[in-house]
Amino acid sequence: MEWAMAFILHHPEAMKKAQEEIDEVIGHNCIINEEDVSKLPYLQNIVNETLCLYPPTPLLLPHESFDDTTICGYNVPKGTMLMVSLWTIHRDPKIWNEAEKFVPERFEGKEGESLYKLLSFGIGRRSYPGYAMGKRAVCLLLGSLLQCFNWERPSKDLIDMSQATGLTMPKVKPLEALCNVRPYMANLLAR
Repeated sequence: MEWAMAFILHHPEAMKKAQEEIDEVIGHNCIINEEDVSKLPYLQNIVNETLCLYPPTPLLLPHESFDDTTICGYNVPKGTMLMVSLWTIHRDPKIWNEAEKFVPERFEGKEGESLYKLLSFGIGRRSYPGYAMGKRAVCLLLGSLLQCFNWERPSKDLIDMSQATGLTMPKVKPLEALCNVRPYMANLLAR
Protein backbone atom coordinates (compact mmCIF):
# COMPACT_ATOMS: atom_id res chain seq x y z
CA MET A 1 0.00 0.00 0.00
CA GLU A 2 2.83 2.38 0.88
CA TRP A 3 4.57 1.74 -2.44
CA ALA A 4 1.31 2.25 -4.38
CA MET A 5 0.71 5.59 -2.64
CA ALA A 6 4.33 6.58 -3.28
CA PHE A 7 3.84 5.92 -7.00
CA ILE A 8 0.58 7.89 -7.00
CA LEU A 9 2.36 10.86 -5.40
CA HIS A 10 5.30 10.45 -7.77
CA HIS A 11 2.97 10.31 -10.79
CA PRO A 12 0.05 12.73 -10.27
CA GLU A 13 -1.26 11.98 -13.77
CA ALA A 14 -1.90 8.38 -12.65
CA MET A 15 -3.79 9.66 -9.60
CA LYS A 16 -5.91 11.91 -11.81
CA LYS A 17 -6.67 9.09 -14.26
CA ALA A 18 -7.63 6.70 -11.43
CA GLN A 19 -9.83 9.34 -9.78
CA GLU A 20 -11.58 10.03 -13.10
CA GLU A 21 -12.22 6.31 -13.53
CA ILE A 22 -13.62 6.03 -9.99
CA ASP A 23 -15.81 9.13 -10.46
CA GLU A 24 -17.18 7.78 -13.73
CA VAL A 25 -17.87 4.23 -12.49
CA ILE A 26 -18.82 4.82 -8.83
CA GLY A 27 -20.05 8.40 -8.88
CA HIS A 28 -20.28 10.74 -5.90
CA ASN A 29 -23.18 9.29 -3.93
CA CYS A 30 -21.50 6.25 -2.38
CA ILE A 31 -18.07 5.04 -1.39
CA ILE A 32 -16.36 2.32 -3.40
CA ASN A 33 -17.08 -1.23 -2.22
CA GLU A 34 -15.58 -4.62 -2.92
CA GLU A 35 -17.85 -5.39 -5.88
CA ASP A 36 -16.74 -2.17 -7.60
CA VAL A 37 -13.06 -3.18 -7.78
CA SER A 38 -13.60 -5.44 -10.81
CA LYS A 39 -15.08 -2.45 -12.71
CA LEU A 40 -11.95 -0.31 -12.20
CA PRO A 41 -9.25 -1.66 -14.54
CA TYR A 42 -6.91 1.32 -14.28
CA LEU A 43 -6.91 1.12 -10.47
CA GLN A 44 -6.07 -2.59 -10.81
CA ASN A 45 -3.30 -1.70 -13.27
CA ILE A 46 -1.75 0.64 -10.69
CA VAL A 47 -1.75 -2.16 -8.12
CA ASN A 48 -0.34 -4.66 -10.66
CA GLU A 49 2.43 -2.25 -11.62
CA THR A 50 3.25 -1.64 -7.96
CA LEU A 51 3.39 -5.40 -7.33
CA CYS A 52 5.64 -5.74 -10.36
CA LEU A 53 8.18 -3.10 -9.32
CA TYR A 54 7.99 -3.76 -5.57
CA PRO A 55 6.74 -7.31 -4.96
CA PRO A 56 5.62 -8.07 -1.37
CA THR A 57 8.75 -10.17 -0.95
CA PRO A 58 11.73 -9.93 -3.32
CA LEU A 59 12.35 -13.70 -3.14
CA LEU A 60 9.90 -16.56 -3.58
CA LEU A 61 9.92 -19.40 -1.08
CA PRO A 62 12.90 -21.69 -1.59
CA HIS A 63 12.52 -24.66 -3.92
CA GLU A 64 14.61 -27.81 -4.19
CA SER A 65 15.69 -29.45 -7.43
CA PHE A 66 14.41 -33.04 -7.67
CA ASP A 67 16.84 -34.06 -10.40
CA ASP A 68 20.19 -32.98 -11.81
CA THR A 69 19.35 -30.21 -14.26
CA THR A 70 20.71 -27.19 -16.09
CA ILE A 71 19.29 -23.70 -15.48
CA CYS A 72 20.55 -20.83 -17.64
CA GLY A 73 23.68 -22.79 -18.48
CA TYR A 74 24.47 -23.71 -14.85
CA ASN A 75 24.56 -27.33 -13.73
CA VAL A 76 22.29 -27.73 -10.71
CA PRO A 77 22.70 -30.99 -8.79
CA LYS A 78 19.73 -32.84 -7.32
CA GLY A 79 18.83 -31.53 -3.84
CA THR A 80 20.07 -27.96 -4.46
CA MET A 81 18.07 -25.20 -2.79
CA LEU A 82 16.87 -22.74 -5.43
CA MET A 83 15.95 -19.13 -4.67
CA VAL A 84 13.91 -17.20 -7.24
CA SER A 85 14.35 -13.42 -7.24
CA LEU A 86 11.08 -11.76 -8.22
CA TRP A 87 12.72 -8.36 -7.98
CA THR A 88 15.19 -9.37 -10.71
CA ILE A 89 12.58 -11.03 -12.94
CA HIS A 90 10.20 -8.07 -12.70
CA ARG A 91 12.95 -5.62 -13.64
CA ASP A 92 14.43 -7.63 -16.49
CA PRO A 93 14.45 -5.52 -19.69
CA LYS A 94 14.38 -8.74 -21.76
CA ILE A 95 10.94 -9.50 -20.29
CA TRP A 96 9.46 -6.03 -19.67
CA ASN A 97 9.52 -2.87 -21.80
CA GLU A 98 10.78 0.04 -19.70
CA ALA A 99 11.27 -2.37 -16.81
CA GLU A 100 12.33 0.27 -14.27
CA LYS A 101 9.51 2.74 -15.04
CA PHE A 102 6.06 3.00 -13.46
CA VAL A 103 3.77 2.30 -16.44
CA PRO A 104 0.34 1.03 -15.31
CA GLU A 105 -0.79 1.11 -18.94
CA ARG A 106 1.38 -1.95 -19.65
CA PHE A 107 -1.47 -4.05 -18.19
CA GLU A 108 -4.26 -2.39 -20.21
CA GLY A 109 -6.34 -4.65 -22.44
CA LYS A 110 -3.66 -7.30 -22.75
CA GLU A 111 -5.45 -9.97 -20.68
CA GLY A 112 -2.53 -12.26 -20.15
CA GLU A 113 0.35 -10.74 -22.10
CA SER A 114 1.66 -8.83 -19.10
CA LEU A 115 -0.33 -10.54 -16.36
CA TYR A 116 1.26 -13.94 -17.00
CA LYS A 117 4.68 -12.34 -16.37
CA LEU A 118 3.53 -10.91 -13.03
CA LEU A 119 4.74 -13.39 -10.41
CA SER A 120 4.39 -11.29 -7.25
CA PHE A 121 2.84 -14.13 -5.27
CA GLY A 122 4.41 -17.06 -7.08
CA ILE A 123 2.82 -19.27 -9.71
CA GLY A 124 1.28 -22.70 -9.89
CA ARG A 125 0.42 -24.87 -6.95
CA ARG A 126 2.95 -23.15 -4.68
CA SER A 127 1.56 -19.67 -5.23
CA TYR A 128 0.20 -17.73 -2.30
CA PRO A 129 -3.46 -18.76 -1.84
CA GLY A 130 -4.52 -15.35 -0.49
CA TYR A 131 -3.29 -13.47 -3.57
CA ALA A 132 -6.71 -12.57 -4.98
CA MET A 133 -8.02 -11.41 -1.60
CA GLY A 134 -4.89 -9.40 -0.85
CA LYS A 135 -4.86 -7.69 -4.24
CA ARG A 136 -8.58 -6.91 -3.95
CA ALA A 137 -8.06 -5.44 -0.46
CA VAL A 138 -5.24 -3.18 -1.69
CA CYS A 139 -7.38 -2.06 -4.66
CA LEU A 140 -10.30 -1.32 -2.33
CA LEU A 141 -8.20 0.67 0.13
CA LEU A 142 -6.31 2.58 -2.58
CA GLY A 143 -9.57 3.24 -4.41
CA SER A 144 -11.18 4.59 -1.23
CA LEU A 145 -8.24 6.89 -0.56
CA LEU A 146 -8.29 8.20 -4.13
CA GLN A 147 -12.07 8.58 -4.23
CA CYS A 148 -12.26 10.56 -0.99
CA PHE A 149 -9.07 12.63 -1.00
CA ASN A 150 -6.73 14.59 -3.23
CA TRP A 151 -3.14 13.73 -2.39
CA GLU A 152 0.09 15.67 -2.79
CA ARG A 153 3.69 15.59 -1.73
CA PRO A 154 4.61 17.66 1.33
CA SER A 155 7.27 19.48 -0.71
CA LYS A 156 8.26 19.95 -4.36
CA ASP A 157 10.88 17.20 -3.95
CA LEU A 158 10.16 13.84 -5.56
CA ILE A 159 9.31 10.91 -3.31
CA ASP A 160 12.36 8.91 -2.23
CA MET A 161 11.75 5.49 -3.79
CA SER A 162 14.75 3.81 -2.12
CA GLN A 163 14.08 0.42 -0.64
CA ALA A 164 15.56 -0.92 2.55
CA THR A 165 16.77 -4.47 2.94
CA GLY A 166 14.56 -7.09 4.49
CA LEU A 167 12.05 -9.77 3.69
CA THR A 168 9.33 -7.32 2.65
CA MET A 169 11.33 -4.50 0.99
CA PRO A 170 10.18 -1.54 3.11
CA LYS A 171 10.87 2.02 2.01
CA VAL A 172 14.03 3.56 3.45
CA LYS A 173 12.11 6.73 4.35
CA PRO A 174 8.50 6.28 5.46
CA LEU A 175 5.99 7.89 3.12
CA GLU A 176 4.67 11.34 4.00
CA ALA A 177 1.74 12.86 2.16
CA LEU A 178 -0.80 15.65 2.44
CA CYS A 179 -4.47 15.09 1.76
CA ASN A 180 -7.54 17.23 1.27
CA VAL A 181 -11.10 15.97 1.15
CA ARG A 182 -12.41 16.08 -2.40
CA PRO A 183 -15.17 18.75 -2.36
CA TYR A 184 -18.11 16.57 -3.38
CA MET A 185 -17.10 13.81 -0.91
CA ALA A 186 -17.23 16.07 2.17
CA ASN A 187 -20.94 15.55 2.84
CA LEU A 188 -20.76 11.82 2.24
CA LEU A 189 -17.79 11.45 4.60
CA ALA A 190 -19.48 13.61 7.27
CA ARG A 191 -22.38 11.14 7.50
